[in-house]
Amino acid sequence: MSLVKEFKEFAMKGNVVDMAVGIIIGAAFGKIVSSLVADVLMPPLGMMMGGVDFTDLKLILADATATAPAVTLNYGTFIQTVIDFLIVAFAIFMLIKGMNSMKRKEVAAPAAPAKPPAQEVLLAEIRDILRQK
Repeated sequence: MSLVKEFKEFAMKGNVVDMAVGIIIGAAFGKIVSSLVADVLMPPLGMMMGGVDFTDLKLILADATATAPAVTLNYGTFIQTVIDFLIVAFAIFMLIKGMNSMKRKEVAAPAAPAKPPAQEVLLAEIRDILRQK
């Protein structure tokens, strides 16, 4: 089998296509969550901490010179990224939890056999009595 044909079969499998769609949606969802954190959650948190913008938090390792910019350790950006991650992870956890609970309801609720009408029960009893005679 040629390499191109084998790759085409691999790429067209349902799981690969589903995974690609999931990655694209996940990237878009990540941008939404990043905006939520940066534009909605972090400003009030910074204000509660005395007007601190987390992205501005840094430790200066070496001051700027005429030929080189300052060397900084940007731990505020790291804090913001960790908060982004935690919110995305929690949102995905809640989504998976919801999907799993829906699956459990489907599995746990098999169609119970319907109880036959009283007429049919009575006719079945008459049939059984006639067979015994």
